[in-house]
Amino acid sequence: MGWGGQDFVIAIIAISTGGWLINNWIRARHGYALEDEWGGKTRKAEDQATQQLKAENAELREQLDHFADRVKVLERIATDKGVAVASQIEALRNQPASKEPN
Repeated sequence: MGWGGQDFVIAIIAISTGGWLINNWIRARHGYALEDEWGGKTRKAEDQATQQLKAENAELREQLDHFADRVKVLERIATDKGVAVASQIEALRNQPASKEPN
């Protein structure tokens, strides 16, 4: 491979393109703005739809935690002996009603 040959030019282009791809991959992985082909920056999309999805996800996680707690109680009731179950059910009936999620 000579310094002025076609292979050398192709190798330089391949190395430059590979470096650009690796640089953008690292920047995207760590949350930095990406460079476009003209040297400008491309920001992440943080629009209203994204914010609504984040809020919905938080609400769904809270509901999931609530239902996981209920499943734990039901599993404990299903696996305990009959006398303990009856006393726990009566204790739950005596508690004031809590607000149920919609």
